[in-house]
This record gives sequence, C-alpha cells and structure tokens, in this order.
Amino acid sequence: MTAVPLGVPEVPARPVAPRRRSRQIHVGPVAVGGGAPVSVQSMTTTRTSDIGATLQQIAELTAAGCQIVRVACPTQDDADALATIARKSQIPVIADIHFQPKYVFAALEAGCAAVRVNPGNIKKFDDQVRAIARAAGERGTPVRIGVNAGSLDRRLLQKHGRATPEALVESALWEASLFEEHGFRDIKISVKHNDPVVMIEAYTQLAESCDYPLHLGVTEAGPAFQGTIKSAVAFGALLSRGIGDTVRVSLSAPPAEEVKVGIQILESLGLRQRRLEIVSCPSCGRAQVDVYKLAEEVTAGLDGMEVPLRVAVMGCVVNGPGEAREADLGVASGNGKGQIFVKGEVVKTVPESRIVETLIEEAMKLAERTSPAEQSS
Repeated sequence: MTAVPLGVPEVPARPVAPRRRSRQIHVGPVAVGGGAPVSVQSMTTTRTSDIGATLQQIAELTAAGCQIVRVACPTQDDADALATIARKSQIPVIADIHFQPKYVFAALEAGCAAVRVNPGNIKKFDDQVRAIARAAGERGTPVRIGVNAGSLDRRLLQKHGRATPEALVESALWEASLFEEHGFRDIKISVKHNDPVVMIEAYTQLAESCDYPLHLGVTEAGPAFQGTIKSAVAFGALLSRGIGDTVRVSLSAPPAEEVKVGIQILESLGLRQRRLEIVSCPSCGRAQVDVYKLAEEVTAGLDGMEVPLRVAVMGCVVNGPGEAREADLGVASGNGKGQIFVKGEVVKTVPESRIVETLIEEAMKLAERTSPAEQSS
C-alpha cells in the first residue's frame, strides 16, 4: 500500500518566532520550557473530594488532548483525595492551593506532579517558602507561582494603585527570589489578568526579567465566545514572539472546550501539528450552495479524524477550485453539484446531496493510505 504524503507539514517551515530561552522543568513526564513543545492544560470543575467524578472528568480531558490537569484543593477532604487521583490519573495532576499552606504539604505527600500556589491568597506566604522549598525539593516536585490580578498581595496594590503589569511582575519575581534563597528553582510562573492588553504587557516584562518557564492564561476570560477571542488574541500576541511554555484557556464552559480552544490556537500558530483542518469560505452572494450547513456537516462527519488532513469546503467558482486543489481533499460547489478534489486532482463530480458522504469516503481512503509514522506523530 502506497503512503500518501499529506499537505500539512509536521513541523512548520517557518516558525512564527524563535522560542524564548528558558530553563526546563518536568511536570510528571511532561517537559515544560527549555524548548519543549507548548503544552495544554485545563482544570477540573468537580469537587476534588468526589474522586470518581474528578477522575471521570480527567479522563474526558485526556481524551480531548489535555496534557496536564489542575485540581482545586480548598478543604481537607479534597487534600485527602489527592493521592488516589494523582495515582489513577492518566495525565500529571497539579494541586491548586489557596489560603491554607498545609495543603501544599499534603499535595506533595500525595505525589502530585506539581503544586500551584497563589501568594496573594496565602496568609504570611513568605514565611512558608523555606519549608515549601525544602519539601518540594526533596520530592523533585515543581512549583507554579500563580499571580492573579484578582488576588494580588495587598502591599503591592497599595504601592501600584491597582493590578498593573508592573505589580503582577513584581509579585512573581519577589516570590521566586524567596525560593531562590533556599536553592529551589524548579519554578514556573504565571501573571494572569482578565484584560488581554494588561496580560500581554505583564508577560512581556516577565519574559525579559527571568528565565523561568511561563504558563499563559487570561484569567476569568468569560463565556465561550468572548473567552476564546480574548485568549486567542493574548496567546497569539505572546506565542508569536516566542513567549509561553504552557497554556490554559479559562472559559465559563466545560473544561474539554478549553482544551479544544488551546489546541486550536497552537495549531493555528504552527506550534502543534495540525490534525483535521476545515478550510471553508464565509459565503457571499456568489455562493450556490449552503456553505454553512455543508461545512458543519463535513466537520461533524470527520470529527475524531487523527491524521493531519486539510479539507476545503467551497461554495463558488471564484476561489473554490483553487482552494480545493491546494487542500488534501476538497469540494468546489455550484449549480447543484460539487467537484471533488483529492491531492489537487478532480476525481469525481457528484450531486449536491452526495457531497458530504463523498468527502467522508475520500477522507477515510486518505487516512487508510497515510503512513503509520504520519498517523502516530
């Protein structure tokens, strides 16, 4: 069987920018920073103490492509559940700690792959750093210093007046310096803000001030549509300049949706190999087919396709044939029928009613003929 070279390269020919040089840490088996691929994270919405529900959601996130998951730990019952969750999860688990420093030590004892601490929310956090650094260092567990605009240390709010980029960066670097005093440097940092402009500036300043890996996030980004736009704008601005080592899209939506958006952002920037990509026109007065419906049906029919495949769904003769010819698979529609293109060649013309099923059939043929190396990469 002859392997079919697909039109989407595994590695982009022209990276958007050289990656910022940072030190590397390991969150379980996932390398973060130091040139490692940008990873995608999310956070469970279940009560961590409900072990079954939490593991079920982690499984769903894993299936969606999530590489690292964070779980909340606000109570002792949650802390008691960490060991089982960390052991049974298919991906590394980070314990998210606010207010109670004792849960940091519980998470370390439980074998979590990393711990996230929010200095602004832990009383007298600076006094706890020595003990945390020692415990984390003994276990080889990295710590994320997670600074948030909504919970910035009161001292810095008084100094800067509000959560400015400078205030966020000062908080992060101060806490990192306290860990450094005790010889602990397995650190990654986030400086999240709900305003993409402030967030971009904060991360830009932070990237220039340290070599720690950076976790990108627009905090409280909002409902799915708004949050996706804000995250795409912020992540795109930073990643296109090589800034960012791991990302979490924060949406008021099911966590798996966060993962899908994060993956799509990375794919769009060429920072992750594209899988299924639908190229479709926005429709206009020239369109002779319902492009919206056609694109939706093709997308649904090819959902779950693992091979890198670019499919063009076009609705008129102006750009249709050209886009369809450049894709791995495509259709140029008009006059009640569609020309089906495979690897740049017209293979058949079908009635409009058979366009979707024909595209799916041809996609399956391409998938079967794709080399094993391309399928598993």
